[in-house]
Amino acid sequence: MSKKIINSPKAPAPIGPYSQAVLAGNTLYVSGQIALDASSGALITADIVSETNQVMQNLKHILAEAGAGFSNIVKCTIFVKDLNNFGKINETYGSYFDHQPPARETVEVSRLPKDVNVEISCIAVLS
Repeated sequence: MSKKIINSPKAPAPIGPYSQAVLAGNTLYVSGQIALDASSGALITADIVSETNQVMQNLKHILAEAGAGFSNIVKCTIFVKDLNNFGKINETYGSYFDHQPPARETVEVSRLPKDVNVEISCIAVLS
């Protein structure tokens, strides 16, 4: 099995000992992304919609670095600090997928890195 580390300069650098993504064979494992803006280093947490959009943009940049897009995603995991935000997160997240969204679970947790409100990871299959 071949293993390749994927890092996009357009997404925030890892804040720990992990890679943005790992391509193993034709499967891409993307680490959980938070709403860090790579160009400014700022956390985008003014509201849950803009925070979720920033997370999705970070995922988009990492996927693109591997030659993939949202249509390649087969599974996502969403971690949220408050499930009361689920409706807005769900609507924003859903706008990134066409007719066939990936499998997914959403889990409420007590705390996330940098005290953000949402973190999303995904698995994608490249053709």
